[in-house]
Amino acid sequence: MFVAHAATHLVAHVSTTATWLFQEATEPQWDPISLWKQMGWVARAVVFILFVMSGWSFGVMIDRWMAFNAARKQSRAFAPAVAGALRDGKIDEAIKVAERNKRSHLAKVVTAGLMEFRAHQDSSDIPGETIEASKRALERTEAIVHAELKRGLGGLATIGSTAPFVGLFGTVMGILNAFKGISASKATGLTAVAGGIAEALVTTAFGLLVAIPAVMMFNYLTGRVEAFDVEMDNSSSELIDYFLKRRGAVRR
Repeated sequence: MFVAHAATHLVAHVSTTATWLFQEATEPQWDPISLWKQMGWVARAVVFILFVMSGWSFGVMIDRWMAFNAARKQSRAFAPAVAGALRDGKIDEAIKVAERNKRSHLAKVVTAGLMEFRAHQDSSDIPGETIEASKRALERTEAIVHAELKRGLGGLATIGSTAPFVGLFGTVMGILNAFKGISASKATGLTAVAGGIAEALVTTAFGLLVAIPAVMMFNYLTGRVEAFDVEMDNSSSELIDYFLKRRGAVRR
């Protein structure tokens, strides 16, 4: 009797262990490699596209961050140096100072105005056309520098706005795979749909992970570009005022 009871207990234990091992083998794993293996080719393509978009957006972020910091740093050194040279009437020295700070947005604008002004400085009387020519040169350079500062920001905005929809496409395909799993297994349990749901959630999360930093950095960098525009406008206005005062001094 005891032997029969022990044998029954052993058989039940072996059966329970085998069932547990089978469940462990058939249940989906949630680590990144296992999730990648469970994905269909459409979901993998979506993840790859999002990965490329993420890499490109981070490249733009780093490039613009470095360019803006360099422009800010050189402009802080350029502004007092060129102001001192202009105060002493040394236009050539002011141009040399600007050429030493080529990454400064202010230096690029001021250089254009000063060179246009110097080109018409041979006559003893500076006509009004010279001031207008310098003003047009400043406006042209401002537009060029503005375009340079905004380089890549349009693509960053596009990534920020489209990445969630790319992830949503992967989500739809993952849900379709979940229904396909239900149809193939003739079962309605969680195991039948777990793979498809996991695939859908991964693409959704990845899409948001790409979009959120892109949108945040686009807004931040756009704000910095607007601040640079204000600084360039102010510098252009001050330079025109300097030309007008210089013309008045020559006439006297």
